Amino acid sequence: MKWLEYILIALQAVRDHKLRSGLTALGIIIGVSAVITMISLGQGASKAVSESLQSLGSNLLAVRPGSMAFRHVQMGEGARQTLKVDDAVAILESPYVLESVPEFSGGGQLKAGNANWSTRIIGTTPELAAVRNLEVSDGRFFSRREDLSTARVCILGKTVYDNLFSTGGRAVDTFVRVRNVNFRVVGILKEKGYAGWWNQDDVVYIPLTTAQRRLFGADHVTSISVQVRDADLIDDAILDIERILRKRHQLRPDQDNDFYVRSYADIARTFQEATQTFSYLLMSIALVSLVVGGIGIMNIMLVSVTERTREIGLRKAIGARARDIRWQFLTEAVSLCLLGGLLGVAVGIGISQVLTRAAQWNLEVTWVSIAVSFGFSFFVGVVFGYLPAQRAARLRPIEALRHE
Repeated sequence: MKWLEYILIALQAVRDHKLRSGLTALGIIIGVSAVITMISLGQGASKAVSESLQSLGSNLLAVRPGSMAFRHVQMGEGARQTLKVDDAVAILESPYVLESVPEFSGGGQLKAGNANWSTRIIGTTPELAAVRNLEVSDGRFFSRREDLSTARVCILGKTVYDNLFSTGGRAVDTFVRVRNVNFRVVGILKEKGYAGWWNQDDVVYIPLTTAQRRLFGADHVTSISVQVRDADLIDDAILDIERILRKRHQLRPDQDNDFYVRSYADIARTFQEATQTFSYLLMSIALVSLVVGGIGIMNIMLVSVTERTREIGLRKAIGARARDIRWQFLTEAVSLCLLGGLLGVAVGIGISQVLTRAAQWNLEVTWVSIAVSFGFSFFVGVVFGYLPAQRAARLRPIEALRHE
């Protein structure tokens, strides 16, 4: 027999038993659609994490205080109060650094009329807008003069604005109470979304001096955002920043740093690896359903061999060889899997589109997911179709013809 004949006979068998073929392929359809959906979900999550972390800014480093021990108990990173505004100024001496912005972060309650919202309060300097790619949709960012004069002005993130001004009124030039202190709203930030674990819109920015002197009574900063001149210089910048801060903090060579420097690129890679692992987990779970569908195809094909024993005997009696019978049934199993795979791809793409539009999930269908699904469908057809095909090929013509 030629390959075309194998395929035609397989399609004829599928057409003659439409209901059984449909039910047999159902497991493959479910499995392939699950694989497409799960891979799309993983790809979408990975892309969303990458985009959200990039929205923090380009070539950024984060300098934070180190950990400390209290009564023999090691506290978490950031527990010390070792970073000062002068440290941020000194970091600018590095030839690898383009900008260095001190920040003081704390929590607090905001009130506007009858509405209130608990959020993150960040005191910083006007340079942060350029470093973190912050853009205002209404109003402006506060100025250097307002920072130096401890002005009570603030910029609201989109989430904060939506919760304090749910009626949609204009917030600029109105007053809100931040930790029971009146602040004039000078700007509303454009929506930025999540950066990994952090909602960048659930924040309010105020001048650094105002945060330190009027709200929190502190003379230190909780972090320093450093913008490096070029991505290729990040490693050199980290070493130079450590040199500068160790000298300023008068640390001996045998002493550990009382601060740590981290690259946002490293954080992005960590999240990418986590989402990739999550994608692999989802895909492996979906592939299990394909295996289950393959077992179903094997069982149905074994039943088909039993039902068509006389047909097999007749074919062998008129000259069909064992390998012809083997290829006939193997082609039929693979055809069922590929047809189920084709329908499964269509269903998976449909589910992805529905979830993207209705549930606002970020799913991205790629050719990789389609290729993986089809490839695994073919593999399932070969593996689970071989046993029934081999059993059919081993039937003896005389015994097969005598079968009732």
